[in-house]
Amino acid sequence: MSERPYILHFLTPLAHVSPFDVNMAADAGFDVIAPYTDVGLPATRALVQDAIFSRRPKDGARTAVLIGGRDPVLALDMFAEAKKAMVPPHFQISVMVDPSGAFTTAAAMVAVAERCLESRGDTLRGKRVVVFGATGPVGSMAALFAAKAGARGVLAGYDGVHRVTLRADQLGERTGIALEPADASDDEKITALMREAEVVFCAGRAGVRILHRRHLEAATRLRLVVDVNAVPPSGVEGLDPFADGKPVEGTEIPGIGALAVGDVKFRAEHELLASMRDADPRRFVGLDETLEAARRCARKG
Repeated sequence: MSERPYILHFLTPLAHVSPFDVNMAADAGFDVIAPYTDVGLPATRALVQDAIFSRRPKDGARTAVLIGGRDPVLALDMFAEAKKAMVPPHFQISVMVDPSGAFTTAAAMVAVAERCLESRGDTLRGKRVVVFGATGPVGSMAALFAAKAGARGVLAGYDGVHRVTLRADQLGERTGIALEPADASDDEKITALMREAEVVFCAGRAGVRILHRRHLEAATRLRLVVDVNAVPPSGVEGLDPFADGKPVEGTEIPGIGALAVGDVKFRAEHELLASMRDADPRRFVGLDETLEAARRCARKG
């Protein structure tokens, strides 16, 4: 082989790596994708340094690490530990964090919301963004990215406030960004949240409907609703998965469906993975880099 292969070391605390991300990495041009499962925080630095020191410094540009899993807080901690493993200026490799694709998906939700609002002369900044499905990785990160974009991120917990309060505290400790927990444990509480919402993100489990027509009818301040559930039924009644600003059926509320979000997510993840090949200087793809990539892809349409 005339040139050294592009190698991606895929670290996850789970029993399996994500086939989705393996396919994405292969399509982004990595020749070898090596999975490391059941990897916790204590093992992260040693594994990353093994990847660094086993190649010549110039081949660091052809070596990268992807951090997966499902817990965004653990993933951020592993990302920080991986960066500490570097020995600059010569021994460094690129690292990206995207547990279960949650970071690129959540960033895509925010990017398409910004695009839709701006096309109507509006902005996400200052808006009260209520996120349903916020106990999951996509939902909690969607609230965080919305807050990074200048909105007020609200984590709505289907089982009460305990878990979303914990997640808000954890993310706040690591990012300095304040998120608001809220109780969405019954229909009355969901309706109350909808009355105050200006933008709504639905990031619930596949095939679970969260918002019905009655909830949308109560949402007199709502300017946009975004859903990432591509498995019928949709998370929002009447929202076409292909919708990209089209009103939700029976309402005048603009909606963005799962497939419109997914298009931006797919392109952003591909761009970020590909950017770690031959990166000089090496790339550390965290929250800011992920949001900016999603915004670029959303602007391209």
